[in-house]
Amino acid sequence: MPRVWEVPVHDSTRVRDARVAAEQAAAAAALDEPRTAAAALVATELATNLLKHAGGGRVLIDVVDPLVPAAGRNAARPVQIAAIDHGPGIADVAAALRDGFSTARSLGAGLGTCRRVADDFGVHSVLGRGTVALARVGSVAAQGRGEPAGVQAGGINVPFGGAQYSGDAWAWVRSGDRMTLMLADGLGHGPEAARASAAAVEALHGSAHRTPAEMLRHLDTALGGTRGAAVALAQVDVGAGRLRFAGIGNVGARLCEGGSWRALVSRPGIVGVHRPATVREEETAWAEDRLLILHSDGLPSRWVPPAGICPGTGSDPAVTAAVTIRDASSPARPVRDDTAVAVLSPTPPDRP
Repeated sequence: MPRVWEVPVHDSTRVRDARVAAEQAAAAAALDEPRTAAAALVATELATNLLKHAGGGRVLIDVVDPLVPAAGRNAARPVQIAAIDHGPGIADVAAALRDGFSTARSLGAGLGTCRRVADDFGVHSVLGRGTVALARVGSVAAQGRGEPAGVQAGGINVPFGGAQYSGDAWAWVRSGDRMTLMLADGLGHGPEAARASAAAVEALHGSAHRTPAEMLRHLDTALGGTRGAAVALAQVDVGAGRLRFAGIGNVGARLCEGGSWRALVSRPGIVGVHRPATVREEETAWAEDRLLILHSDGLPSRWVPPAGICPGTGSDPAVTAAVTIRDASSPARPVRDDTAVAVLSPTPPDRP
């Protein structure tokens, strides 16, 4: 089962914990020594920044699928390091990203260093609401560059109560022009829920050529010996400019079209335990003004996308996912279950 590292950072002793977690994730991703050192440095700098500028926060470390999925099973996967806080925010993000900039009488090497040594780096900050800083470290090939796609995806996974394993999982596969994003929520939480969602990810990789409805039937068989899971699948055919969606269970799906949000509806049931006889597949256009958010029920049932989240900004989809989790929780009101958010968005013009 894939591990997720969550490190609450409220005193200086946890900075080392963040570094060690990044090194463990790098080993799981089979990164070489220079990239392992880069991951450790990024985790150290982001955790230190949480203490200096936000009064604390948390670091989430995971081995994730690349922004653009490669065809086949053996693509390298980067280490993703996200720092999330509810602090005062950054007044000038562009200035904060420059080496030497500091508001805490330090060397000012934090965010600028992270951007320089990471393969991908993004920051989102709102005064009075907090900051998200997110890096991915891995080979250039691991980021999926050089493969024109027109669509990208990223996600954040938060295990309930600081557990080592999350019962939620997201994954991202490709077959020609078809790219499919899945979010699975294993029933309950803990290791057995994690086994169910891991089985869904494994089955997805053998189903990239199928439609979402066909995938759900295949996943139902694959999850037969597990607790089962709620599963949502969003598939973009970039050649045809079409989005197909199908889901079973209580994974939420919100699609932004032309600035307006609407829900995509899943059927009741549990994949692997009780699949409905028929699976409804919804189809709509996919264009540059679209953005899709999938989320597990760790978010409040009446959650709505924050006003600042919209297509066309060029934001990294994993940053968007982290902002979603930050704004749906607080230090006094943490997430109430395993919580995963996955985001599907158009590829910005500066990416292939």
